Amino acid sequence: MKKIISLLLFSLSTVAVMAADTYISNVYGRSYQLLNGKWDAIVDPYDAGRGARIFLNQKPTGKSDFYEYAFENGMRLNVPGDWNSQNTELKYYEGTIWYSRHFNVRKVGTERRFLYFCGVSYRCNIYLNGALIGSHEGSFTPFQFEVTDKLKDGDNNLIIEVNNRRQQDAIPALSFDWWNYGGITRDVMLVTLPQTYISDYFIQLDKHLPNVIHAEVSLSDEKADETITLRIPDLSTSIKMKTDKSGKAKKTFRINKLQRWSPTLPKLYDVEIETNTDQVSERIGFRNIETAGTKIMLNGKEVFLRSVSFHEEIPQRMGRACTLGDAEFLLSEAKALGVNMVRLAHYQQNEYIVRRAEEMGIMLWQEIPVWQAIDFTNKETLAKAQQMLLETIKRDRNRCADCFWGIANETRPSEARHVFLTTLLETGKDIDTTRLFVGAFDNVYFQQSSQHFEMHDAFINQLDMIGVNKYMGWYAAWPLSPEKCIWQVAENKPLFISEFGGEALYGQSGDETVASSWSEDYQAKLYHDNLTMFEGIPNLVGISPWVLFDFRSPTRFHPRNQEGWNRKGLVSDQGQRKKAWYIMHDFYNQMKMKYEF
Repeated sequence: MKKIISLLLFSLSTVAVMAADTYISNVYGRSYQLLNGKWDAIVDPYDAGRGARIFLNQKPTGKSDFYEYAFENGMRLNVPGDWNSQNTELKYYEGTIWYSRHFNVRKVGTERRFLYFCGVSYRCNIYLNGALIGSHEGSFTPFQFEVTDKLKDGDNNLIIEVNNRRQQDAIPALSFDWWNYGGITRDVMLVTLPQTYISDYFIQLDKHLPNVIHAEVSLSDEKADETITLRIPDLSTSIKMKTDKSGKAKKTFRINKLQRWSPTLPKLYDVEIETNTDQVSERIGFRNIETAGTKIMLNGKEVFLRSVSFHEEIPQRMGRACTLGDAEFLLSEAKALGVNMVRLAHYQQNEYIVRRAEEMGIMLWQEIPVWQAIDFTNKETLAKAQQMLLETIKRDRNRCADCFWGIANETRPSEARHVFLTTLLETGKDIDTTRLFVGAFDNVYFQQSSQHFEMHDAFINQLDMIGVNKYMGWYAAWPLSPEKCIWQVAENKPLFISEFGGEALYGQSGDETVASSWSEDYQAKLYHDNLTMFEGIPNLVGISPWVLFDFRSPTRFHPRNQEGWNRKGLVSDQGQRKKAWYIMHDFYNQMKMKYEF
């Protein structure tokens, strides 16, 4: 497997100019300067900017000098933020925009400096003081470049060429059912670190044992016999370990009186890691998540997953969610519904959401956007998917709220897809076996011959839990009355209904038996019927209605009832709760009484 990872990183040299030894774990726990705020911007629909050398940001110096571009006195865009919601002319824009800002630096001693980007959508080239320092592809994962020797003492100019144009070999590909927000959509930081720093660590409870912690810590440099001290003050624990020749240290130790994290008691511990040159503090929770036959076990006890999904979007402002306040808004509405889990669909969401979910006691299913029409025959597309999964796990593997890594959504069986997903699964398990690996599938069908719902997909045998997206009453007509529907799907595995529901326009009344009424009444009955059907699924471990909020989608064309919105939300785009919300709220309260978590 190590050979696969090495080949992967080599093949990605044209996708992302990154060095593994510059990884920064827990960037928000470091010394940094935020480079957020208003950035100057130039729209470049024909990709002429590189030829014009916009990245040099040149100014006329003589009487005959002139340049056909200027950042000054032009458009300004908020960072973090998407450009689509900031300018009406850019609402549907897909293409290139150049961003520019100046910042001051004082170079001191042997400190190392890194430019760290929490997320840029979708491709970008990074220029510092006129020089290209690196590139990245993928909207939803962080990346960084060391700039210690590229910074000037005093004023520095950072320019980013951002392009969100959809392509067949991208992830997601050409077509997807959510808004293609472009821009610098997450925080930008200048991080200061010592010469040899703590680059990565993974501190987690054993997958099965309630009192055994495994710790791995990596230094930025390959230094042997360096002492690393790990402290958990609330547990009166102080552990010392020595690095090997690669600069890594590992230790397994037992702990007494550990209080495990759960949705009912989301306990987080202060954890301190220290070397003779660096120290970092972190808040980490410890929990066990595993399967037992067809059950999901949290801390050794059966749990029913009361979930919901949402996009990284604030519907009221029709823009990308990008702040701690945004995270609080989305998660609070999910919590009010009565959830103990959120499926973050269909991509990795920002770190504010992940960390706040952990504090609120919400388990997470986090997935990469391998969604429907991915080119499974393209080796470069596979390499991009592997890189996205690696970057996701690296960022969040110390987050105990992340219980499920999702590797695909609504992909259809084929030999190429089987090889693609198998390789992706091996990539994830090579660096993290403490979570459950899952996928969501939409190929469950009613078989007239057996009068059962069945699924024939060999790949599911490799996953820990099977997610099924099934829109009975919306995209599929009822073959039998709901109480007579029998499922024989992944019978030896935990089965999770990862999507169900239907569209309704808030405030619209209509015939509850007519789907085209787009009414709350029809949506409410649809929910009642689906909940009745779910009672007959023997290996059901949880459900996740699609979706919490109405969300923007350019593929929704109904002029009266959709207007560019997917109306499957339990809550409208203006924050009003539909009738179906109350049905799910009551059901989740009933389920809460049956299980400890």
